[in-house]
Amino acid sequence: MLIAQYLTEEHRKCDQFYAEAEKAVSEGDWKKAKKLFEEFKEKTLLHFQKEEEVLFPEFEARTGMVMGPTQVMRHEHAQARELIDRLEKALEDKNKEEFLSIGESLMILIQQHNMKEEQILYPMSDQHLEGDAMVEKMAQLGEV
Repeated sequence: MLIAQYLTEEHRKCDQFYAEAEKAVSEGDWKKAKKLFEEFKEKTLLHFQKEEEVLFPEFEARTGMVMGPTQVMRHEHAQARELIDRLEKALEDKNKEEFLSIGESLMILIQQHNMKEEQILYPMSDQHLEGDAMVEKMAQLGEV
């Protein structure tokens, strides 16, 4: 399996988890929203972990590019984590407007981030790395 295919599928799944949580918040179903948000957070952070602990180090070792795309992706992961923490606080406070506002910022960041990964980093990874072996290593961390 291609690295790009595997990780792009995870992007779509994480997007769906967020959309479901956002819908529950919009409807004021806080209990459901909390459950769905926790799933979104867990799966998104797992996806970041797969990239940061498996893909990025292997990519950097193979290509010698340590100040390139992986550095940008790590920085954007940190930004996303901060927004996810803020979303969690808004959810705890049952602040619908705050949740939706922060969520919009997160989705803009994530969509731009995913596009860079899917159009630049993942194809480069498939060029330089053994796809099946990398996918297997990432899958060992869990399922998104």
